[in-house]
Amino acid sequence: MTNREILENATKRLDKAGIAEAGNDAWLLFSEAFGMTRTDYLIDKNAECNAGHIPFFDSCIEKRLAHIPVQYILGKAYFMGYEFEVNNNVLIPRFDTEVLVSEVLKYTQDDFKILDMCTGSGCIAISLSLLSGAEVTGVDISEKALAVADYNKVINKADKVTFVKSNMFENIDGAFNLIVSNPPYIPTKDIFELEHEVKNEEPMLALNGHDDGLFFYRILAEESAKYLRHNGGIFMEIGYNQAEDVRNLLIKNNFTDISVIKDLAGLDRVVCGWRK
Repeated sequence: MTNREILENATKRLDKAGIAEAGNDAWLLFSEAFGMTRTDYLIDKNAECNAGHIPFFDSCIEKRLAHIPVQYILGKAYFMGYEFEVNNNVLIPRFDTEVLVSEVLKYTQDDFKILDMCTGSGCIAISLSLLSGAEVTGVDISEKALAVADYNKVINKADKVTFVKSNMFENIDGAFNLIVSNPPYIPTKDIFELEHEVKNEEPMLALNGHDDGLFFYRILAEESAKYLRHNGGIFMEIGYNQAEDVRNLLIKNNFTDISVIKDLAGLDRVVCGWRK
């Protein structure tokens, strides 16, 4: 069987099973299993495939047919140009969240202290620190998530990042220039309408924003001022329809200069505000 044949067969199987982006997913798994780049494939697509790699590739395809996300199958995801380990104890880093990091970087200096609330895999905290030189503290309630974050800190050599187990601000001391968060924000009732890969594979703890999806935003808006330095700011990723509600929470808690940033699809993605 040639490289082209095995890739095309896998793509057809995924497509027939209704897997979104079947071609892309098949390629990612093929590339990992056979150790081939796009250039390698174009040169050798009609060559006989390495039979020794077929069992691993087949097992990867079977997992994808079972709706396990590609990132969990491969055990890694890419965010802001860095590689992060991921498993089903952490949310898979999303491209949309890069909007949050990019916005925070506009206001960050290398002597800043930043708090990343609900850090998960640590991708936000680590990316912010590596790209700005700032000292970042990542916080999560999940020990299993923090184990992943700690590993990602090591593999990315993020020496200025520290991870802390805490239920939101419960175990947090000190003052920060900026607070950033991508909290769970999906209303409980909406979770069951999500695609299988999300609702059945990603951690519920990282998805569930409780009744109206605003549970964690209320805590952030009400408590963050105690941990912000003068002229400190808060940056939060939001769901597409939550901008006005989150904005009002910040106004209610005396934040000023509040702004909403859209993602590349034109959807509201980040709300930020400042304490003078």
